[in-house]
Amino acid sequence: MKFGICNEIFEGWTMEDTMAYAAKTGYDCLEIAPFTISNYVTDISAAERQRVKDLAAKTGIEISGIHWVLVKAEGMHMTHTDASIREKTARYFVDLVDCCADFGGRSIIVGSPYQRNLMDGVSYEQAWEWATEVFRPSVKHAAEREVVINFEPLAPSETNFVNTHTEAIKFTKQFASPNFKIILDVKAMCSMGKPIPEIIRESAGEFGYFHANDENLKGPGFGEVDYQPIAAALKEVNYTGVVSVEVFKFEEGPEAIATQSLHYLQETFAPPA
Repeated sequence: MKFGICNEIFEGWTMEDTMAYAAKTGYDCLEIAPFTISNYVTDISAAERQRVKDLAAKTGIEISGIHWVLVKAEGMHMTHTDASIREKTARYFVDLVDCCADFGGRSIIVGSPYQRNLMDGVSYEQAWEWATEVFRPSVKHAAEREVVINFEPLAPSETNFVNTHTEAIKFTKQFASPNFKIILDVKAMCSMGKPIPEIIRESAGEFGYFHANDENLKGPGFGEVDYQPIAAALKEVNYTGVVSVEVFKFEEGPEAIATQSLHYLQETFAPPA
């Protein structure tokens, strides 16, 4: 497994400084929130994409992928009643695949709770059908660009569409594509009513990415969630992907979040002596 961290934690830092600090701290990967560069990935030039890719290579850190992909990208919605908005969203997911690949990344994390919520009068079945059609072009393009789109089940407090790993797996398996999987997120799994190791085992082979955080919205080791059984379950299902630190409360500051989270993960995931 590789350890990564999300760049929005380093709010106000340059990409150069963010990569340098993450690499110096000992992270293998950096996960990029595109809105930290531009509101729309279509406004990120080819030159800027190449600069990010080259900078990562120079710094010695891998770009694992992108997340928070619809934040600040106004006008997107996967289950909107307006077909033109769904079509615009479908096209944008194709653009996201290109941006991720151009950065040198291989994973797109799709949470976007507000941009998938059911509107008044829309049934769950109808929303499911519409969202399925929205993803078709990007899943096809992801195969062409060697990118994996990872759809995230989120808590009912965040969205009313796809709240469990079983729903998310059912959704992604419709495509029968290795380029469309789910992501497991510790914070989100805390809402699913099952022990997290059990969810990991039930999702074996279906998740392509893993977010490390705590139910309190802070980093791993900053709350009550015990990562020992989580690490054991990930090893048990032979997960070899990225475990990426994603937090939502930044009061400790980027340096403390980054260093303490990684130290906790390294200790927890280390093989027994």
